[in-house]
Amino acid sequence: MDKKIEKGVVLTTNDIVDYADDGIVSKEFEHTKGGSITLFSFDKGQKLSEHTAPFDAVLQIIDGEAEIMIGDKWYKPKAGDMIIIPKDTLHAVNANSRFKMILTMIKG
Repeated sequence: MDKKIEKGVVLTTNDIVDYADDGIVSKEFEHTKGGSITLFSFDKGQKLSEHTAPFDAVLQIIDGEAEIMIGDKWYKPKAGDMIIIPKDTLHAVNANSRFKMILTMIKG
């Protein structure tokens, strides 16, 4: 099944993925050698454990509020906010409440 999102049409990002009880849902917009764009929804209590990435990552919160660790600092971006995670920096994601985000990875 092709998970790509259709190009050349107006999309309402908040409607592209639904929440899943006790889960994380992802849908990829684009994936190339230059990077990727993926939409995620996190149910309350879900998390991504501490990890690093070899390129910068832009997180745009489109619904709810996230809890994001970058290095040794925690942030709570909410709908309409974005944050950039520098490459090779330890980071994690906790969903203290349901939220959706767009993750853009930029390979440099």
